[in-house]
This record gives sequence, structure tokens and C-alpha cells, in this order.
Amino acid sequence: MINDDLAFESAYQLGNLIRNKDISSVELVEMFFQRIEKFNPSINAYLTLSHEQAIASAKKADEAVINGMELGPLHGIPISVKDLESTEGMRTTLGSLIFKDTIPKSDTLVVKRIKNSGAIILGKTNTPEFGLSGTTENRLGDACRNPWDISKTAGGSSGGAGSALASGLCTLASGSDGGGSIRIPSSFCGVYGIKPTQGRVPRYGGMGAPAFSQFSQPGPMTRTVKDSVTLLQILSGPDLNDYACLKREVPIFSKALDGNVKGM
Repeated sequence: MINDDLAFESAYQLGNLIRNKDISSVELVEMFFQRIEKFNPSINAYLTLSHEQAIASAKKADEAVINGMELGPLHGIPISVKDLESTEGMRTTLGSLIFKDTIPKSDTLVVKRIKNSGAIILGKTNTPEFGLSGTTENRLGDACRNPWDISKTAGGSSGGAGSALASGLCTLASGSDGGGSIRIPSSFCGVYGIKPTQGRVPRYGGMGAPAFSQFSQPGPMTRTVKDSVTLLQILSGPDLNDYACLKREVPIFSKALDGNVKGM
């Protein structure tokens, strides 16, 4: 059994361990599910878990390492996805009783890019109904709670993502932000998040597809700036299906880390 401390390790470090065969993706995924089983009942960070799909994906990831195949930037790394993103074959509620049993037949572009990076989706994190609140409560169950003090809110609307990261229930998380929905829970939970420039990350493929937005942006939530840089790079870039997205070339965000970011 791998050390539980790895639940709080960066994606960068875990990626090196997986590539060097020091740990397997299956071991990592199982460790996170054990932690979710233990801690999620008290904080309600996740609305839906995807154990079978995650283990199957992790096994394929480990086989790719063993066979010396080309690996993605987040190969084998466990991630959570905010439950405003449609996920093929995985329940997507949008935080609403209306969609409590909905299982989409396709992924949003954000989810496709996460999967193409090699990351392993553990499940869907809690959100207020349709993401329209600065705290995370809905009629699907208990409120999402702050792991530092469960009598307090984790913020919103990406409260589940912030709570899961702060309690070591995923390595990375995808959130979305229109009026603070990444920034509020990141602040409340003591993690790092950024609302990307509008149009930087295409919004195509929601259950109300094409789901264009002039207001909300998907973006990364992590425990380190470097991990957010990596996830933002993966999510960014134009797509022909989204006429509202930025068409310009995506900067290499990691260049801003070289000697310029200290103490974060």
C-alpha cells in the first residue's frame, strides 16, 4: 500500500513517480477512493463517484507505462470534474434534482481534453444548482462543507472541487467561474485557482449543447501554481465548435514560472 501522504503531493511529482514505475496509477486511484470513502461523508465534496471507470482507465495507464508508450502530461493522475461538465457514461446532475439521474452520452470539450491528457477522472464534485451561487448547497443532499471546519461553507460554486482538494480527495480539479466560482472556494479552502481569460477555454458540449458562454469560464483548481499552469495549458485553445472562444495562439504559461513566481 502506498503512503497516504501522496494524497497531498503535486501532480508534477506524482507524474514522475508513475513514469519511473515507483507507484502505479491503480494504486494511486485506489488510495484516493479509500480516502473519499472515509472523508467524503462529512464534507460532501463529491456528488458522483466513478470507481469502475477510473480503475479501468488507470489499468490502461499503467499498461502504457510498462509498454513504453507516449504518455500525456497528466498521465495516470487522479482528477475531479465539477458536476456542470457533461461526462459520457457518468451521472451529471448540474446540482439539480431535475437531472439527478441523467447520464450523458457525450463529454464536454473540457472533459475530452482532460481525458486526452491521460488524467483519471475519479468523479463529479458538488455544485449549487446550475452553479448559480457563491456557496454550495442544493436539493440533492447535504451541503458541501469546508474540511477545515465542517460547520463552515466551502464556498461556491466550485465548492466541491475546493473541498476535495483541501482534504486530499483528488490531485487536481476542474472548476468554472463567472462571478467568483473558482476564486471563492479556492480562497475559502486554501487552494489555488484561476479564472482564465474569457474564451480561453472553449465551453462546447454541455447538456444544453452547444453551451456557449460569454460569462463563465472553466479553469483549474489545484494545490500548487505549477499544477494549475499544467491543467490550464491542457484546457486552453480554440475549437471550431465554439464560435465565442479566443482564436489567438495560446501562450506557454509555464514561461511565467521561470524565476518570476516565488513563495507560492
